[in-house]
Amino acid sequence: MNKKLTGVFAPVTTPFDARGEVFYDALAKNMEFYARSRLNGYLALGSNGENKSLTSLEKERVLKTIIEGKGADQVVIAGCIFESTRETIEFARTAEKLGADYILLLPPSYFKSQMTDTVLYKYFTDVADVVDVPCLIYNAPQFAASITLSVDLVKRLADHPNIVGIKDSSVGNIDNYLLAVKERCHVLAGSANFFLSALLMGATGGVLSLGNVFPDLVCNLYELVANKEYERAFALNEKILHLNKAISGRGGVAAVKYAMDLAGLYGGAPRLPLLPLAEEQKNNLKKILEEEEMI
Repeated sequence: MNKKLTGVFAPVTTPFDARGEVFYDALAKNMEFYARSRLNGYLALGSNGENKSLTSLEKERVLKTIIEGKGADQVVIAGCIFESTRETIEFARTAEKLGADYILLLPPSYFKSQMTDTVLYKYFTDVADVVDVPCLIYNAPQFAASITLSVDLVKRLADHPNIVGIKDSSVGNIDNYLLAVKERCHVLAGSANFFLSALLMGATGGVLSLGNVFPDLVCNLYELVANKEYERAFALNEKILHLNKAISGRGGVAAVKYAMDLAGLYGGAPRLPLLPLAEEQKNNLKKILEEEEMI
């Protein structure tokens, strides 16, 4: 399997200015920092990137900025998250032209009751059939009206020559995916909460929101496991779990962005209807990061 899909990937946040417009210069500046880190790459236009709050033109420019700012050996996974096959294919082709290395596909969910395995298999394979960029499927029921990809569906999709992996951000499913397909495609953990256990089970890496704030910290954990330094990995994982609970676990995108501000990056506020953290929440988060000697 391709080493490009191993290690840690940051699901890059989208900065907005005081008027709520995309702040492309701030994104480019953040990318300068990330390009010097040990991240293996990025997920552009995921949930941390506030995909559903961006217009199609904004998505293109955000993706272009991330691709242009990545390090020489880093890769970019482009989130192509739409409700229709047609629109997904259109944006996947745009991402391909812009230079994305991989496409990430979340199941459509508006017509939830009709999203059977048959429908979803056709959706994923219809996209994978017509683009040259390899595709990953995305299991995230919290962002897809509680749709969880079945193990049988994932096993069938793993047979497709242009579907090379799955990102799982759900609770309690990644072990089943690993047992079913880890020998045939990449399995990426979508949360720091189970990143270590997933690595020990055979996952090839993770897409971790904490990578937006402290990229080298989570890269250290991956490298400790890769080098079989398990005692040090377990100790570091306790710190990472505590930080992850304090940041994205409590405040979602808004907390990730505020933690970025505290760490010297540009986080800013999320785009409405999401709200920034309240002052009490900010003070609590700052106190935790200070106690953990992260800022």
